[in-house]
Amino acid sequence: MTEVAPNEIRTAELGALGAKVHDCTVCRLAETRTNVVFGAGNPDADVIFIGEGPGQQEDEQGLPFVGRSGQLLEKLLGEIGLTRDDVYIANVVKCRPPKNRDPRPDEIDACKDYLRQQLELIQPKAAVTLGNFSSKLLLRTDTGITKLRGQAYEWWGRLLVPTFHPAAALRGNPRVLADMQADFQTIQAIIEGKLQRRPPEPSAAAEEPDEVADPEQLDLFPT
Repeated sequence: MTEVAPNEIRTAELGALGAKVHDCTVCRLAETRTNVVFGAGNPDADVIFIGEGPGQQEDEQGLPFVGRSGQLLEKLLGEIGLTRDDVYIANVVKCRPPKNRDPRPDEIDACKDYLRQQLELIQPKAAVTLGNFSSKLLLRTDTGITKLRGQAYEWWGRLLVPTFHPAAALRGNPRVLADMQADFQTIQAIIEGKLQRRPPEPSAAAEEPDEVADPEQLDLFPT
């Protein structure tokens, strides 16, 4: 009997999960979406990018990070020798919140298991949160992205690198783009094994439960 390669199994399992999400009607976002934006990319990726949620163009096309933000993301990937096909891109919620508002706690709660399963199937070396919302949410902190970025955090058996959302760099601030380029160098170091995981310090944002505003919505991997 022909042995099935692990990546083929992973691809099939991600496909099955995507089909399940496609039919999801658990929260109110199902009422206003055009398309579910499950995620896209390499199931064997070393890095997964996690945004807040789909925007208008993503909702229309059913793909994450398209348009100008997607183009900038691809440019930054190219600077570290990667393409969009080398990574996996997902969001905290899989349907567009109306008028691009922040996802609500119950919407995050409805979607969090899908993101958890994506992470468990792909098993990336690094997770990269794009923007203030997803960074604060997944690191369980009220600290903003400007202070969070610039380092890697221990996060559920991998390193998490928070950086700005590409849209922030597109507003014309050259410092934001330079900071993102520096963060992508950190991503490259993780992929190449030059930046190893270390025991988290007690003061690290990822280990500060006192800063959690709503632990029920942030508990991605319950113990």
